[in-house]
Amino acid sequence: MSTELADLPPVEALARVRAALDAKTKPPGSLGRLEDLAARLALVQGTLAPSVDPARAIVFAADHGVADEGVSAYPKAVTAEMAKNFAAGGAAVSVIARANGIELRAVDVGVDADLSGVDGLVHEKVRRGTDNLARGPAMSHEDVDAALGVGRRAIVDAAEAGCRAVCLGEMGIGNTTSAAILTAALTGGSAAAATGAGTGVAGEALEAKRALVARALERAAPLADDPAELLCEVGGLEIAALVGAMTEAPAHRIVTVVDGFIATAAALVAVGMRPALAESLFFAHRSAEPGHGAALEALGATPVLDLGLRLGEGSGAVLALPVLRGAAAVLRDMATFESAGVSGAVDG
Repeated sequence: MSTELADLPPVEALARVRAALDAKTKPPGSLGRLEDLAARLALVQGTLAPSVDPARAIVFAADHGVADEGVSAYPKAVTAEMAKNFAAGGAAVSVIARANGIELRAVDVGVDADLSGVDGLVHEKVRRGTDNLARGPAMSHEDVDAALGVGRRAIVDAAEAGCRAVCLGEMGIGNTTSAAILTAALTGGSAAAATGAGTGVAGEALEAKRALVARALERAAPLADDPAELLCEVGGLEIAALVGAMTEAPAHRIVTVVDGFIATAAALVAVGMRPALAESLFFAHRSAEPGHGAALEALGATPVLDLGLRLGEGSGAVLALPVLRGAAAVLRDMATFESAGVSGAVDG
């Protein structure tokens, strides 16, 4: 049986993958969702021998002007400090990636600090943070285009390095506010349902955050049919970079593993631009952020994990990759009844 699926009609390609899985030494369907993941990996890569290795985690970092409104429990300076932490290998995503053999690239796409002397960062700064979306548009069209380009170049670089999968994450104080507005606008949900604690705001601060999201949503909701314009109005530089990465990856048959709430908000924008893109995205986990469930439902996505995470950084995506690695191995390497000399099910 040929391993190449790329030139087959989708229905025939899926049938061939299912037949290959059913021929393995197991009862049909006995590996549950792992078989569904294996099938999707095969279709994305166009082969019955899929692989997610080598893999690279890419974390886009940028600041948000809306942080000045007190929407985060942490000061805006933390974005730059965490970018340095990524470069030094001390962040959660850094250690989880190392534990799973995943290379990490941290990209400064819009941190409001001079990080030019920091080794270990990819320096692609478009500008030093967005404008305050509570007071007007967050970015210009030129800003969005430039940030989209940063994301696309990150995927091209990964492809040239031979990567078969990328785990996409972000870092930016204030970005759950932007993600909540994007999510509510693109799912038709309410500000209250889309807005959570983020870095840990509570009480009056959380209510003020929800009120801010509600006000911004009045401007954003009419732009739901124009995702690029929506990004200009209430998006972030790192969110736009994520969108650029997601839209570029299919051209290279790279498996895209989407992290949590903010990355899924970017996926809503990306799929709004290119609806067929939804088939190529793997959603790593279900975040504790309340808006994430609505975003996943709108995308028809079932996440790989549900661990109550709400950190971001791509931490959930690198945790999910070993599951995808196992799914690929089942389809690629597992013996068939015929090759192993194992008896199949008895008819009748």
